[in-house]
Amino acid sequence: MNSTVSDLKHTGKCIIVSAPSGAGKTTIVQYLLREIPKLAFSISACSREPRGREIAGVDYHYFSVEEFKKKIADNEFVEWQEVYPNNFYGTLKSEIEKNWAAGKIVVFDVDAEGGINLKKIFGESSLSVFVKPPSLFVLEQRLRNRRTESEENIRMRLEKANRELMRADKFDYTLMNDNLEKACKEAKDLVAEFIARP
Repeated sequence: MNSTVSDLKHTGKCIIVSAPSGAGKTTIVQYLLREIPKLAFSISACSREPRGREIAGVDYHYFSVEEFKKKIADNEFVEWQEVYPNNFYGTLKSEIEKNWAAGKIVVFDVDAEGGINLKKIFGESSLSVFVKPPSLFVLEQRLRNRRTESEENIRMRLEKANRELMRADKFDYTLMNDNLEKACKEAKDLVAEFIARP
């Protein structure tokens, strides 16, 4: 579910990083933000409660299901989706506007469907990267090691991961994360090259 960017006041470049849950995309995005000062994180919106040590306005903008649906009706999202029943995620137009107005390159940390939607919207002014785990088994171990997910949630995430892995070819680059240090460096090189393009 997505809109167009025709009503955005500013234009600029953006980096889209997607992966199945547990593949390491957030760690890679945090590394890029530390290493490249011109980047600014686009904080996604969601309709769930904060998990673990997550902080409102830092990790996500948290809304109730009703608030989220009102924002959809008011056309406040560039893209949004219902990932699981009544579990919404989306990208607020205001978040992109704020960063582009400050002369920043916006970085998105989104699931595969969100990444594909954003690439369709931003086209050539975006770089889309899919972070791939070494295997579904490794992904399952990473999810279990978090100790934040119920058995049912882990099963749902693995089913979703399987579907997402089949869509990796919709991205500009697939980045294998079998060695985090190497994956971070490779991501930094890709982003630096993209920023340098006219």
